[in-house]
Amino acid sequence: MFSAVIGIPVSFLAFWFLVALHELERLLWQVLPGQFGWQTPPWWWPLPLLTLAGAIVGLVVTRLPGRGGHVPAGGLHTGGLTPSALPGVVLAALAALPLGAVLGPEAPLIAFGGGLALLFRDLVRTPATPQGNALVGAAGSAAAIATIFGNPVVAGVLLMEVAGVGGPQLFAVMLPALLASGVGDIVFTGFGRWTGLKTSHLDIGLPRPPTLDAGDVVWGVLLALVVGMAVHLVVTGGKAAAVFVSRRPLPHTVLCALAAGACAAVYALATGRTPEEVASSGQTALAQMAADPHLWPAGALVAVLLCKGAGYALCLGSLRGGPIFPSLFLGGAAGLLAAPLPGFGVVPAMAAGMAAATAAAMRLPVSSVVLVVLLLGNIESVPVVVLAVVVAFVAAELLPQGPDIPPLPPLGGGRPPAGRTPRPASSRP
Repeated sequence: MFSAVIGIPVSFLAFWFLVALHELERLLWQVLPGQFGWQTPPWWWPLPLLTLAGAIVGLVVTRLPGRGGHVPAGGLHTGGLTPSALPGVVLAALAALPLGAVLGPEAPLIAFGGGLALLFRDLVRTPATPQGNALVGAAGSAAAIATIFGNPVVAGVLLMEVAGVGGPQLFAVMLPALLASGVGDIVFTGFGRWTGLKTSHLDIGLPRPPTLDAGDVVWGVLLALVVGMAVHLVVTGGKAAAVFVSRRPLPHTVLCALAAGACAAVYALATGRTPEEVASSGQTALAQMAADPHLWPAGALVAVLLCKGAGYALCLGSLRGGPIFPSLFLGGAAGLLAAPLPGFGVVPAMAAGMAAATAAAMRLPVSSVVLVVLLLGNIESVPVVVLAVVVAFVAAELLPQGPDIPPLPPLGGGRPPAGRTPRPASSRP
């Protein structure tokens, strides 16, 4: 009952939090350039904005409780933040995301929702226990994260995996099950002229899109392997950036943010396109890419993959935000670049790319399948999505995992505590 009641104010406040992020981003990247007579932001626009973002986030990290949230390169987290950390989480997100950080809002929303739920729990003086804190915090996080994905199923599955429900056994069971179900679906539904095996199944008579071709499956698996390895390399770079930032948090955060702005500036100079395509989460650009892929020539796709990938790694280790939306964009761009291969299609190519990228970035295979399938709204691409997730997840797990993210110095200075930071629930099982 408490979780049901707490979902109302948490989702309401999370909605307005997202509205504030969106309006600030529109003001800084559309309205202000228009006031100066530019149709799109000039190439140098990300440099001062991201430098300012690095300075504000650096101050939050070194001065406020909670450090503004978790380091994005360490994966998504639940718990660990108290209501006193809420101001830092909100301020870091409002500083980083609208100013051009190559990150999404999902991690701040998880921390925001969980912190609000615990705050409301304290206000009504509900008894606090470790198990109760975990349950209430997860409920608040799920209520908040549902506002960005627009679907309670994605929020529930994501929080289940992030919280580590089932532990390593979940991955041990789900990976073989996902792989077998994806292969089984291909056997029974077929692809191309091969119609598969016939049996009774749930069918309410809705029209079905064209079936997959053999090329979609083969190229999709190969693309997933490449994308999974590439995104894992980007995340490893983010961990290296986090190690660099931990040495001197404030100046090094500013340097990493400025370097991310330089990536966007180089992209704009090289392609003549808007730097916002690099200096943002990629949520808007991904929708535009899917709606009209012909506006993205091969040269622009290669440039955005290189520049946004570098900016993504820098922001993962220095600023505050979530890893999901930039990985979706990178995977979609890689899929669009590979779509002209013989026998490949735009929809299965983007589906395989997005699934592989999210699985390699988040290390949450079930959530990656559910998220990409619901985003696509195309049930015929489900086998490709499942196979891509499993291939990318296994490839990322078999590669070197990079350095551990060290703890930041205590607030007010001093040396960091000895020992290593434990891996998050969404990290390698």
